[in-house]
Amino acid sequence: MKKQLLSLTLMLGALGAFGQTTAADLFTSAPQSVFPLLDHNTRLDMVDYYRNGMSNPSQNQLDGRSSITEMTPESLTVKMTDSSAMQIVDLKGSNGDVVAVISTVATPGLDSTIKFFDTNWNPLPTEQYFTKPDLKGWLTDSGKQHEMDIDMQVPFMLASYRIDPTTSTLTLTNNLSHFLDKEIYDDLSEYFIPTLTYSWTGKGFKAVK
Repeated sequence: MKKQLLSLTLMLGALGAFGQTTAADLFTSAPQSVFPLLDHNTRLDMVDYYRNGMSNPSQNQLDGRSSITEMTPESLTVKMTDSSAMQIVDLKGSNGDVVAVISTVATPGLDSTIKFFDTNWNPLPTEQYFTKPDLKGWLTDSGKQHEMDIDMQVPFMLASYRIDPTTSTLTLTNNLSHFLDKEIYDDLSEYFIPTLTYSWTGKGFKAVK
C-alpha cells in the first residue's frame, strides 16, 4: 500500500510539473502582434535550437536574424535584430500568473518599455503593475535641487529594463551616458542614480528604496 501511495504521489507530481506553463510555452503561443517579426513556426524552431545547444539564428520577417539568448522556465530573452531585444517573464501573481514583456531598442543608448498580459495574452493595464519613473525619480537628493537646470539639458530619459527570473526583481539602468554629449553628461552624472530597483509583490512592481 505504501509503495502504491508513493507511486501515486510521484505520478501526480510529475503531471503537475508537466502542466506548468513555461516562458518557452508563452513565447511560442504568443499572437503575431506581440512578435510581429517572428511567426509561430519560427518561434518553435528557435526554442528547439536553443534546447539542443544550437546557436544558428532564425530568419525574421525583415530578412534579418533572430535568436534566443537566454531561457529558463520563468524567463526567455530573444535578440530580435542587431539593435533590439525582448524578454518574456512569467510572474506569479496574487490572482494568477502575469506575463511581463520587455522590449529594448538601441537609440543609440538602450531604451526599454514594458507591457503586461495574462497567460492567454490578453493585455493588462500597465499602470496597474508598474509606474514608469519620471526624470525626478532618477535624481539624487542633490540633483533634485537642480531639477529645472537638468530638465533643460535632458530632453528625455534613456533606461533599459531587465527582470531577474530568480528573484522577480525589475532593474532599470540609466543609459544617458550613451546619448548625451560627454561633456554634458560628465557635468550631470553625479545628480543621477545609476539604477532603480523594483520588487514584485504579486500585485505589481514596488520601488525598493
